[in-house]
Amino acid sequence: MSSTFVGMPSFPKAASRAVGNAQLRHNLHKATHTIRDKRAAAVAEQPDWDDLRAAGAALKNRVLRHLDLYLEQLEEAVQRAGGHVHWAADAAEANRIVLSLVRATGETEVVKVKSMATQEIGLNEALAEEGITAYETDLAELIVQLGDDLPSHILVPAIHRNRAEIREIFQRAMASWGRPAPADLTDDPRALAEAARLHLRERFLSAKVGISGANFAVAETGTLVVLESEGNGRMCLTLPETLISVVGIEKLVPTWQDLEVFMQLLPRSSTGERMNPYTSMWTGATEGQEFHLVLLDNGRTKVLADTVGRQALRCIRCSACLNVCPVYERAGGHAYGSVYPGPIGAILTPQLRGFGSELDESLPYASTLCGACYDVCPVAINIPEVLLDLRAKVAASGAHKGEKLAMAAARRVLSSPGLLGASQRTAGRFRKLTPRRLPGPLSAWTDTRDIPAPPPQSFRDWWASREEK
Repeated sequence: MSSTFVGMPSFPKAASRAVGNAQLRHNLHKATHTIRDKRAAAVAEQPDWDDLRAAGAALKNRVLRHLDLYLEQLEEAVQRAGGHVHWAADAAEANRIVLSLVRATGETEVVKVKSMATQEIGLNEALAEEGITAYETDLAELIVQLGDDLPSHILVPAIHRNRAEIREIFQRAMASWGRPAPADLTDDPRALAEAARLHLRERFLSAKVGISGANFAVAETGTLVVLESEGNGRMCLTLPETLISVVGIEKLVPTWQDLEVFMQLLPRSSTGERMNPYTSMWTGATEGQEFHLVLLDNGRTKVLADTVGRQALRCIRCSACLNVCPVYERAGGHAYGSVYPGPIGAILTPQLRGFGSELDESLPYASTLCGACYDVCPVAINIPEVLLDLRAKVAASGAHKGEKLAMAAARRVLSSPGLLGASQRTAGRFRKLTPRRLPGPLSAWTDTRDIPAPPPQSFRDWWASREEK
């Protein structure tokens, strides 16, 4: 995962700070409810939505079952169309490949299409260490980059910012890129978009290298597909002399006919539109351009081996689960410590990274298990099921030693009638000494509840005295 997320605290610690930010909660509530309402209206127009959803899940499952064959088919198709294919086992290898390709051009600047895969591997940071500047061209990604910030949403990375904050970021940071924001810039959305457009125009026209991801890759033809709303992606895909696309190996669809299913599912689930304003498709190298496809594993084959968790690889990055999640709405995306926030991040991130940190062990618990995420997922990922499976894995690992000891002691007492009776009688005798709050790490449990005082006589003793009478 991106180095910018290294060392972040556990989800409960990060979330506790986030929920105290009233402005953040207001921004998230307004944005997520707007998007979810648009999505609901767009989905309601589609009478066969449930059938499309089932078809999308089935297609993705077929890809995962035969991933090796489809990847080979994609490689052959891309090479046949004049492109070059590179295989990256992890983030470090992917960064090395992209860095070598950029160095070969002699360029020190690249323009980027919004790409979660490149954020996942920390590509911008890796390029910067070698003196290469990557310019984000998606408006929301630009806001995050200029604000020296981190993305907090899959679809709208700057969802945690309101327009007044964006205006301040533009006025403060645009000058560092050689084109200051207009002195009279207002926080009107059209004015902010125009400032970004002017700011990026020279980058589009001068850049010789473009870097992208892809929403889908069609194994049958080697075609890559990018859906976007602004047009910046098309500029990055077509104008540079060299195009490098970093794509997760799970992004495949078998055929053109299969792509049609996802072209209905994704726009409605993400932006609440029947079709994205810009849908760009390219097959191999186009005239006057050199094309490189970097196929990224970075833990995906490990996830594929998990019979329960592998369904997370069906994700098409629509963000619908974030917009309905009560936890995400209050905690925001940064609390998840990953480029993949929200419910999908709570199951995908720990699988990709493993349970190597306090943060990753806490993510499966970042949910109320209400099931809203499963209901809206366009490819029917049963996120609550995976969350429970991951919680079981955390419990079975070396984590939560104190809880394990407490449960072992409880099992010993509850499995012995004699010990249970003695414990109940002892608690009854000392009931007046029962504290209302627990000390130390246990205090979180009693922050919102009192410990009930034990009754003076247990049910067992009461029943025994009744029998004697």
